[in-house]
Amino acid sequence: MDGKTEVRDGMRIDWDAPITMDDGVVMRADVFRPVGESKSPVILSYGPYAKGLSFQEGYKSNWARLAKAAPEVLQGSSNKYQNWELVDPEKWVPDGYACVRIDSRGAGRSPGHLDVWSPREALDLYHCIEWAGTQSWSNGKVGINGISYYAMNQWQVAPLKPPHLAAMCIWEGSSDYYRELCRHGGILSDFLSSWYPRQVANVQYGVGERGAKSVVTGEAVAGSETLSEAELKRNCADIPGEAAHRRLHDDYYAARTADFAAIETPLLSAANWGGMGLHTRGNFEGWLRAGSRQKWLEVHGDTHFTHFYNNYGEALQKKFFGHFLKGEKTGWEKQPRVSLNIRHPGERFELRAENEWPLARTRWTKYYFDPDGLELRIDVPSKDTTLSYRTTGDGLTLHTPPLTESLEITGPVAAKMWLSSETIDADVFLALRVLDPAGKEVSFIGSNDPRVPIGLGWLRASQRKLDPAQSRPYRPWHTHDEELPLKPGEPVELDIEIWPTCIVVPPGYKIALTICGKDYEYDGTDAGLPNAPYPMKGVGPFTHANPKDRSPDIFACKNTLHFGADMKPYLLLPIIGEP
Repeated sequence: MDGKTEVRDGMRIDWDAPITMDDGVVMRADVFRPVGESKSPVILSYGPYAKGLSFQEGYKSNWARLAKAAPEVLQGSSNKYQNWELVDPEKWVPDGYACVRIDSRGAGRSPGHLDVWSPREALDLYHCIEWAGTQSWSNGKVGINGISYYAMNQWQVAPLKPPHLAAMCIWEGSSDYYRELCRHGGILSDFLSSWYPRQVANVQYGVGERGAKSVVTGEAVAGSETLSEAELKRNCADIPGEAAHRRLHDDYYAARTADFAAIETPLLSAANWGGMGLHTRGNFEGWLRAGSRQKWLEVHGDTHFTHFYNNYGEALQKKFFGHFLKGEKTGWEKQPRVSLNIRHPGERFELRAENEWPLARTRWTKYYFDPDGLELRIDVPSKDTTLSYRTTGDGLTLHTPPLTESLEITGPVAAKMWLSSETIDADVFLALRVLDPAGKEVSFIGSNDPRVPIGLGWLRASQRKLDPAQSRPYRPWHTHDEELPLKPGEPVELDIEIWPTCIVVPPGYKIALTICGKDYEYDGTDAGLPNAPYPMKGVGPFTHANPKDRSPDIFACKNTLHFGADMKPYLLLPIIGEP
């Protein structure tokens, strides 16, 4: 199929519309637009997940979860055109939008060399925006919208300043390729090695007849030709392999991280409190760093996709894009700069308007580690002692006394500690948790796991070096540009970032911090969701268990916390009072 146009389900659909890049490679796009001659604003997406692969077929477990959590997605649409992490054209075209879905270079039905999040991809996206903004059916204003991958590359293309880019909705998309996607605190994340074969390699251009077919057109979603395995391998970069062997931040990572100050496009950055490992930090950091004068931050909970598709998220997106792409009076001019869904136990949220992030009224409060009772206390302990834990075990958990009144924690979190290892290095994993009056942990629905804690942090001790210009007491910034080995038994000072969080802790509950040498697990069991693509034990696919990166000879040992006159470890919490 090449450039076929038809009218169906109230839309004019251009299948596989060609978009020629500056080097002659042709990207393929599906365009869903109103029937008639009117000029439409454009909602565009560009990514590697195959525009022809249906949400229901490619992501069965997530579709079932979405339909249950937000049944409104089943209303007012045939759902035949649902595609993973993108808007439903049957919900947007009737409002006058043209929805453009583009298979990225080397993926789906677009040929070429597949290299995700590369500078070449960002340039391709630039050219696709300009193509969409200059078509006869376009009003010249292009907005980019989508979750995760379709959000992350928005940070990359915006600094290139495509003239027809008018607005961006960056929904749960990381912004720091090294710190958020590849290596948490310098520790290799297993995500890429799980995600790439499961969601990208299986729809690489050239999989062709060996892959899935579109339930709408019957065409192979992964290319009009079928290539050999050897050809497929030659036509793609080794993304998981690059992250595995590049331990330190270098030019490779820098080239995949945006020049945020150069961004001028109006943007809405939407984060997830439960986005453990990928979908929290980047939306805050990108929003803070973006040079745009018009920028808004929204934060929510629940799964990675629920609020994007439900009535709340759809209304927010249309309010935003209606203002910037259509010039409509949607009320967006009254939208608060920061909108936080304040989280309570039991998956209860209260929407609250704020003016900035972190909140100006934050009371940054140190909760010191008490080695005697394993408590977190406001008063400073004075004891000289040590606490040790096996890195292969459950570690140490410290907690506050039961709260006497409700306490809100909203903002970035950090911990300071002095730690030694029996070897030349140590991987430190932190889990910020809430315990109910019976001592049972209160978990939450996360973006990629149904049982997550309220916060996670990681740091490889040999990469403890800080950038003093970018570090803040509440958000230490590690350079990750050199390794400083430990001397066995000698403590080093560690400042550890815990990603932003929000929770209102009720009276009688406790705040807890677990310090260990391996990934957090809720209770050791797998949530066992039907058709789930990976185990769900508390961090979803964002585990850190690669033995080549975490050699047992170095990391399977005993670590020790040190206390003394000049070593008073603490947890820094953002306590929020009344507005």
